[in-house]
Parts: sequence; C-alpha cells; structure tokens
Amino acid sequence: MKYLVAYDISNDKHRTKLSDILGAFGMRVNYSVFEIELNQTKFDKLLHEIELKKLINKKYDSLRFYHICENCIPKSFDLANREDPFEPISYELF
Repeated sequence: MKYLVAYDISNDKHRTKLSDILGAFGMRVNYSVFEIELNQTKFDKLLHEIELKKLINKKYDSLRFYHICENCIPKSFDLANREDPFEPISYELF
C-alpha cells in the first residue's frame, strides 16, 4: 500500500525523530511530507513505533496518512523535482 504522509509537529525533537522514522520507510518529497510504501506488517510496525515513542501530542500536532490507490499513481505528477510519484529519483552525473 502506498501512502502520502504529512505532519505538523510542534516539538522540534519529536519532529526530527518522526522524520527519521518516516525516512526509514520512504522518501521525503517535501519538508514535512513523505511518500511511503508499506505492507500491513510494516504499517503496523510504523504506527507502533510512533505511539511507543510518544511523538505525537494529539491536542496540538497533526500526522495524516493518505492512502494512494494504484489507479491514482499514474494520475499523479510533479511539476518541479520528479516525474513520477513513488518512483526512485535517478541522479545524473555531469
């Protein structure tokens, strides 16, 4: 399953830890946005790790998971950095 994950975390330390965790599961596409691909086991592990470390203050913070269906991927595009969402970036050497 593919997800777009966006967050707004007030605590700098928690925000950095969450960013590191999400980076282990996917690719940062914006300062507080990640594209991640997870099976159910990895998804459960990710949620458990976030809850275990108490990184989210439910009163002040936001952490949103948007499920992206396979039919939606070809309809998605990027005007600036990459051609295809959820595709690895290929770097060209000059």
